[in-house]
Amino acid sequence: MVSRLAAQLNSDARTIREVAARLTPAQRHGLRPLPTPLPLVPAIAEAFNELLLPARDRDLLLALSVSLDDRLDPLLEFDGRSAVEIAASPIGRHLVLRAGRARFVDPRLAIWLRARTGAAVVGTVHERLSSVCGNHGDRVGADWHRARASFHGDPETAAELTRIARELSEAGYPDRALLLAREASKHAVGLDRDEARLVAGASSVGAGFAVEASAWLGRLFADGAERYRLQGLAGLIAARAHLNGAVPEVDPGSLRPRSDDPDDWYSWTRAAALAAMLCAERQDRAGMRAWLDALRDGAARVGAERELRDPVVALSWLIAGERDLEDVAGSGPLTGRILRALRAALDGDVDRGLRLLGTTHDAMDAEVDPLVAGFEFSPVVRAYRSVVEVLLLTWRGDIGFARDRLIHAALDLPIAMPFAGLGVVLARRLDLAVLGELGAVSRALTAALPPAMKIDVLLDGAISAFLAGEFDDAATSVRLWLDLGAPQTAFAVPGLDEVALTRESATADSGIIAPPEIFLAHELRIRIATTTDGRWRTEHDEVHAAIRTLRSPFGRARVEAMLGIQCAIRGESVIARRHLLSAQRLFDLAGAAAWTQSVRDRLERLDVLEGAGNAGVDPLEACRHAWSQLLTARELEAAMLAVGGAGNREIAARLHVSVRTVEVHLGRVFSKLDVRRRAELTALAHRTNQHL
Repeated sequence: MVSRLAAQLNSDARTIREVAARLTPAQRHGLRPLPTPLPLVPAIAEAFNELLLPARDRDLLLALSVSLDDRLDPLLEFDGRSAVEIAASPIGRHLVLRAGRARFVDPRLAIWLRARTGAAVVGTVHERLSSVCGNHGDRVGADWHRARASFHGDPETAAELTRIARELSEAGYPDRALLLAREASKHAVGLDRDEARLVAGASSVGAGFAVEASAWLGRLFADGAERYRLQGLAGLIAARAHLNGAVPEVDPGSLRPRSDDPDDWYSWTRAAALAAMLCAERQDRAGMRAWLDALRDGAARVGAERELRDPVVALSWLIAGERDLEDVAGSGPLTGRILRALRAALDGDVDRGLRLLGTTHDAMDAEVDPLVAGFEFSPVVRAYRSVVEVLLLTWRGDIGFARDRLIHAALDLPIAMPFAGLGVVLARRLDLAVLGELGAVSRALTAALPPAMKIDVLLDGAISAFLAGEFDDAATSVRLWLDLGAPQTAFAVPGLDEVALTRESATADSGIIAPPEIFLAHELRIRIATTTDGRWRTEHDEVHAAIRTLRSPFGRARVEAMLGIQCAIRGESVIARRHLLSAQRLFDLAGAAAWTQSVRDRLERLDVLEGAGNAGVDPLEACRHAWSQLLTARELEAAMLAVGGAGNREIAARLHVSVRTVEVHLGRVFSKLDVRRRAELTALAHRTNQHL
């Protein structure tokens, strides 16, 4: 929404702040459209209060401010002067006239004019523009200005405005479509009013205005005709799911058509299909199954098994984490290209997935997608494509490029809507990988999320702390995250298993959706962190050979860094430096600047600490998190006390157990850590402290 305000307010920071303060929370967060016109605020008033305009110049500027487009010819006919004459007049300094188009030098002037001009004058300008548009054969403009000039309902204009609004919505211009449909709804009656509300709601969904969509489509369920209620059902479910964090809990059968009209049944079937996919995005398998059953029932009734049922079933189960599915796909951007791209990536060919995804305005987008028919070019569907593109780039290890693509998309598209907020999670994790902290875009996206949508701030905080060298804080946050059930998105995004590894957190059987390489890199990090000294050389060589198969520079860099840290802990400084230098170069190649700096800091620490202890840090705290991967809680406490110099009797008293129990605990510790005596245990603790 900030980018839209900047475009309409000449990028003036003070004006943007003042206007933003006048907006409702839903408008600030992009859940409702900006008001038209924007409110007059002190910064705008001060900029133009000294401006005195003759009536003719005022009317020309006002005509430009209320026009649906920026074509110059209608304005010239409206005013009666040529473009050269206008440009040479005093008013010329406020206008840019070029290539048959007209625009304000400072768009804030349009806001000032609308606020300072009476309704009667504005109405007269609309009447004149209606006549001009009619002379130019512009039926839409003529009806639009005629409706705006009317102080009473004008039902004759409503049907045409609604028709054009529907066409604009389907062509990917939902903002303008909403403008027309909203005006049509003020003048329409009966079924025409229901249709105008439907188009307004559908346009709002396409633009990502979830609160606006819920309001328009909700009115249809209060008193609208069944035909339009069913056509708006899919959009209403999508809007409510985004706002509430879950698909509405409703029996699909209660929404069935009461007639035998096949169009009504197709609308209900498509709504069931969309609801199933939205449930899958939110990992609600029970809800997904219920809506899929409704989809199968409806598809059999209208004969849409192949075009709608099969690809939606495949897409829903893929999003839910099932990999072994029948190789089917639909058409269009969502059940066609996105489904094929995800399947290719999950089969291990991320590059092919990106090729299948295509470019933003690929000609293949002209294919009809039965799941989102009429929305193929909408911002919300384009947002789905952008989020998948960024996800695949992240999986490929192009961290910096993925972040750039996401920021670019977030300026124009409702990035927070697809896949239950996955775009926001990606924005945060990519910012952390590049900046080491959250940037302006990710903070804005997070603030704009509906309250029902939760972001895992614990793991984000752990990553930030880890990259800053605050390893104890990072470990504490990860431990709390694990205690809370390790909440995470269904699609794998960069996490932090360097601090506290769990075999359940990222495996092919855990329901996490990722390419095989992501699971391999995770398994290699587990092996590095949990191996004993006795097996270290063998594990090191095997892992080092395995990482050569990793194509992601980011994924390989994280494994190289862990190898370097573990080599340093074991006193293998030359090999440690080699691994850390490799990690530094790979992180740099991936564009993960914060990770690059983190490794650079470790190399500097290795130079300082090489061959020396560090008495300034308590080894009991430093080693606790690293050894917790191998030891039970009691074994860990006994080991830490032993490293601190306590004898068996003192440890027994501290832990309130027998001396024999302490001996058993330490025996197991020695075996698991592959040491033979306390001196070796203490030395291992100090080395771990230095390099973690």
